[in-house]
Amino acid sequence: MGRLAQTEGLSDVQLQIIDAVRELVDRQIIPHAQRLEHADEYPREIVGALCEMGLFGLTIPEEYGGLGESLLTYALCVEEISRGWMSISGIVNTHFIVAYMLLQHGTEEQKRRYLPRMAAGDLRGAFSMSEPNCGSDVSAITTRAARDGDAYVIDGQKMWLTNGGTSTLVAVLVKTDEGAESVYRNMTTFLVEKKAGFGEVEPGLTIPGKIEKMGYKGVDTTELIFTGYRTSPGQVLGATPGRGFYQMMDGVEVGRVNVAARGCGVALRAFELAVSYAQQRTSFGKQIAEHQAIQFRLAEMATKVEAAHQMMIMAARKKDSGQRNDLEAGMAKYLAAEYCRDVVEDSFRIHGGYGFSTEYEIERLYREAPMLLIGEGTSDIQKMIIGRRILEDYRLR
Repeated sequence: MGRLAQTEGLSDVQLQIIDAVRELVDRQIIPHAQRLEHADEYPREIVGALCEMGLFGLTIPEEYGGLGESLLTYALCVEEISRGWMSISGIVNTHFIVAYMLLQHGTEEQKRRYLPRMAAGDLRGAFSMSEPNCGSDVSAITTRAARDGDAYVIDGQKMWLTNGGTSTLVAVLVKTDEGAESVYRNMTTFLVEKKAGFGEVEPGLTIPGKIEKMGYKGVDTTELIFTGYRTSPGQVLGATPGRGFYQMMDGVEVGRVNVAARGCGVALRAFELAVSYAQQRTSFGKQIAEHQAIQFRLAEMATKVEAAHQMMIMAARKKDSGQRNDLEAGMAKYLAAEYCRDVVEDSFRIHGGYGFSTEYEIERLYREAPMLLIGEGTSDIQKMIIGRRILEDYRLR
């Protein structure tokens, strides 16, 4: 283990968890990631190992059957998992966000109904905001839930649902008519239970199939189509409609820390591959690592890996302290995603022609890194958030 991406002030329990995850990554993920990714195959054995470790309940309190760990612990585990294969982190991330939203905003009955099964990995979470025509503009969603006697009827189409096929509990943001002047107070989060799989998984609810992607394979990304889907008021998160936008944004904040951690893990792996390859490949009679041009590139890569890691740690600790962290989460996500892209590209350049071969791991990382630039809000959206928060703090009096 090298000097980069270390974290000060961790407890013995945190260190034991992270060491166990790192060992699993080195033993069970890295040796198989290339084959599974190219086959676009869901990693059932790896996911089963994560369940046995208790990772699906890592942040769920002990009273609900989880380990009760912090966002920081979770982020460090995600960093390690992404170092092995980023798609695995996607499988646990949406699950974690739904568990977090239940903890922060769910009723006690909802927590006791869902969290123990989520902690055991028997119930898999996913969340859904985006739609085909709204992109980053969440206020433009058109999926609606209308009251019909003692039930709600949901109609509409959601998009880019990570774990859409494998999940069995989806937190879905829709519009409801709460009579509020602000569109953001006319949104509600519903907890939608469904069977895993594709096709019509419940009456009025269809998962058409996997969306084909250039990277981020192995984990399924889908649409979610509602056609007269009926549900009860008891499935409204927190039992009070009209709070969905704020509940989702709270979940997205921790999701952005997660995406930052993914960027840190992928960048660290790209650096490891580059520094190893540079000491094996020779040109002009010596290792390419001895050429100043390669040393300069490695120096820049290492600095970016370290800077992104420390920013991610700061954002996680801020959220764990109970403070508002939208600024720090936005900064961490923006920096880690952009630096990850840079580091992966530099590693690709160091590999030369071999980087273009599907036999080399860097080829996969090169296809995975772009997803981080758009996931949980694009880099441009992060800059908007950062800019607004900076102006709040530094407004002229």
